[in-house]
Amino acid sequence: MPALGVSMVDFPQRHSADPRGLGGVPARRAIGVWLLACCALVFTLVLIGGVTRLTHSGLSIVEWQPIVGTLPPLNQTQWQEAFANYRETPQFRLRNHSMTLAGFKEIFWWEYIHRLLGRLVGVAFLVPFVYFLMRRAIRGALAWKLGAIFILGAVQGAVGWFMVQSGLIDDPRVSPVRLGAHLGIAFVIYGAMLWIALEQLLPAPRTTAALLRGLTSTLVALVFVTAISGALVAGIRAGSAYNTFPLMDGHWVPPEILMIEPWWNNFFFNMATVQFDHRLFALAIALGVAVLWVLVRRQTDSDRRTRLWANVLATAVLFQIAAGIATLLLRVPLPLATLHQAGALAVFTCALGLRHALR
Repeated sequence: MPALGVSMVDFPQRHSADPRGLGGVPARRAIGVWLLACCALVFTLVLIGGVTRLTHSGLSIVEWQPIVGTLPPLNQTQWQEAFANYRETPQFRLRNHSMTLAGFKEIFWWEYIHRLLGRLVGVAFLVPFVYFLMRRAIRGALAWKLGAIFILGAVQGAVGWFMVQSGLIDDPRVSPVRLGAHLGIAFVIYGAMLWIALEQLLPAPRTTAALLRGLTSTLVALVFVTAISGALVAGIRAGSAYNTFPLMDGHWVPPEILMIEPWWNNFFFNMATVQFDHRLFALAIALGVAVLWVLVRRQTDSDRRTRLWANVLATAVLFQIAAGIATLLLRVPLPLATLHQAGALAVFTCALGLRHALR
């Protein structure tokens, strides 16, 4: 991507055939700011999703109505109907059988806000996207990339309902694999929008740090995998087990780590294995970030932006590990667990920011 000084000349010819359209650097800034705003909404959505899961609110709405479901119950009759539907779920029958309508409303609102925010993200993305298309401010590869993000967002809604369905049959909790897929798609959408936003807002640096680029790309992938493993921890509630650190029930490697047959099921449904893997990934990230930080400091052509992202990433990882340990030792209190989920996306943001600065 050319530097901003060149973009002011050639961007309109390459990205806008309409001289009256937005075109040029102002268009790039507008697109970048719009995508960053969408990133902020997705960040909030992931945060609310974490609270919804931690409060066991995700199964309170038993229907998927993308349009009609925008409105919550508006009178006592509708509330009673929604509560009656919930009373048919295994979560109510097996765990919340003494819940009153007032208690149902508390969990309902978390899930409702989560779904409503998901719809808001869709509108906040689609309306400006159509506007920029009509003004010919985005064309070609950029238009296709943004269109793919919107389609992925629609798929995400379907995956979310697919996840909820898994907890409405027999077991009053959602499938950890589907939960991991739901969170993973959210990270992909967030990461794609953030990357494109940075491309629109910031000039390409000039660096020869091929090794750093490779290491940072690996780190981004590792952070993503660690976040998915965190979803598995949450899905089987492995955070409520082995609440010691650094040992797990007195062992570095718990003996029951491969007790489930077939063996591969341990990586999804065994509390010991899932939590051990999550700890191992976190340790790998800490070591990787430490190495990257040293290499960036020693790189002679590292610019100010690269050094800043490296410093912020190292700080974010330290806070995230501290939050994870505290969450574990205190047996998953809601505020700390929510902070830990937000921290995962913050570390992912910093890793992407560093990789972008090294592109």
